[in-house]
Amino acid sequence: MEKNNKRDIEFLFEIGSLHNIQRGWRQHLGMDCANVLEHTLRVIWLALIIARKEGVKNEEKILKMALVHDIAETRTTDLSYIQKVYVDADENASARDLFEGTEVQNFYSDVLQEYEKRESIEAKIIKDADNLDIDLEIKELEERGSKLPKKWVKFRRMIRDEKLYTKSAKDLWDTLQVVDAADWHITANKWLKIPDAGK
Repeated sequence: MEKNNKRDIEFLFEIGSLHNIQRGWRQHLGMDCANVLEHTLRVIWLALIIARKEGVKNEEKILKMALVHDIAETRTTDLSYIQKVYVDADENASARDLFEGTEVQNFYSDVLQEYEKRESIEAKIIKDADNLDIDLEIKELEERGSKLPKKWVKFRRMIRDEKLYTKSAKDLWDTLQVVDAADWHITANKWLKIPDAGK
């Protein structure tokens, strides 16, 4: 067995463990929310949408950066906005050690380091997607009856105004405030799409 094959397999098992890592803010929500792996998937799609709206053509870089944006949490977990006041996780060492000896080791030195610097448009888009996914989930929690989303309105507006980098992300945030989280399935159901359904 080749040494690199073993490290690559270990890496893949570790990535799979992200579905076991709950987001830190679950403590404050008191209800289920997306785990880190589920969050990462939607961040990937959000980033692609923002990139296209912004006219950014390097979708390969967008995809790679979105894949690694929370990768260190396999070893540090996801810390909430309260926990981060008191805990300083060494995400750099976590990611470095995770990637070490794998076929994708350069994702640490190239892709992740660029993302963390937030200087390139691609890095800014990924951070926007990371923040917007929280707002999508807040909308879903509101649909499930949570009262917390109303309490976070001013805070999330501040994130929109001061933390989002791109106009496209801000526009998506604005649209998110007025849409219904259930429209996607209510308007696409069989009773509307297939006139003879149920006859």
